[in-house]
Amino acid sequence: MAVVMAAADLKLPLNIVGLVPATENMSGGGALKPGDILKSYSGKTIEVLNTDAEGRLILADALSYALRYKPAAIIDIATLTGACIIALGEDVIGMLGKDEQIKKEISSAAQTTGERVWELPLWDSYSEMIKSDIADYKNTGGRVASTITAAAFLSKFVGDYPWVHLDIAGPAWTTKDKPYIPKGASGMPVRLLVEYLQIRAKR
Repeated sequence: MAVVMAAADLKLPLNIVGLVPATENMSGGGALKPGDILKSYSGKTIEVLNTDAEGRLILADALSYALRYKPAAIIDIATLTGACIIALGEDVIGMLGKDEQIKKEISSAAQTTGERVWELPLWDSYSEMIKSDIADYKNTGGRVASTITAAAFLSKFVGDYPWVHLDIAGPAWTTKDKPYIPKGASGMPVRLLVEYLQIRAKR
């Protein structure tokens, strides 16, 4: 929400919609179970293999919902996978997506703001890892390339719209004080996205 507020304060000539998918996550008789088949907002079905891969389920619905606005760009942000921390550490945002222009502009914004991003591949072959025999997709592709397969899963819910996914699992929380970020919640990638929006506003 800080990004939207900053864009409003800067009076950027852009129409911005922020969506926050949120739900209570706790056990109970109606809780998610391995083996469940869910029908998503998009109508696509999802086989649940891992109940810990639950955030991507509500994120997928938010992405599908976003399409009603016919967006010029979709950027989703999530602390989605622990594997991203293992791959890139605590200081780097994992970036994956289908739109080269958005990725280029985000990378430029990262250079300006110092909020580091690193692009991971999202080749078609990774989508094979989330195919299900009994539903459209599985909610996880397993341990191998799990940051990438999580993004591959999300990519199935954005249609042909320009889209980029930012996995902020590492830098969302800092474990020690840094020159401009105190220990704790970092606020990343607010600076990055505000700078990106300013780049986009100049198009």
